[in-house]
Amino acid sequence: MTRRPPPDAVTAWLTIWFGMLVLGALLPSFFGVTLTPSAAVVRNIRRRSIPWADIQAIRIESILGTKSIVLHEANGRSTRLRAPTTAFLAWDRRFEEKFHVIGTWWLTHRGPDWTPAPPPPAWWIAPPTQERNPFAPPK
Repeated sequence: MTRRPPPDAVTAWLTIWFGMLVLGALLPSFFGVTLTPSAAVVRNIRRRSIPWADIQAIRIESILGTKSIVLHEANGRSTRLRAPTTAFLAWDRRFEEKFHVIGTWWLTHRGPDWTPAPPPPAWWIAPPTQERNPFAPPK
């Protein structure tokens, strides 16, 4: 353990660390959502355009402590956005603001054919949900 590592091992480790830094810098730009007047362009593993009129609800949902924004479509499909998200070790201070921006775009561009989606199922012991605008700025 007191010997120096061979030069090939040092080169391999430096290459791995450099590769991880490059991936860490580039990958976040591949995920997210672009808001256009006609659709939300979702960039997850593949790029997909969802027209505003097809979106029936936009909600914040939590899985294992990670909050993310989910687009619920009229055909029953749900699309979880890979960004923005917020979690314990990756806290996004502007997560609520980003949620409100996406929701405002949807409210503005969803069109007259929109009908509300049914509320998500609740446990029988859960307190009743409050009837308030989820896109209102936080108090």
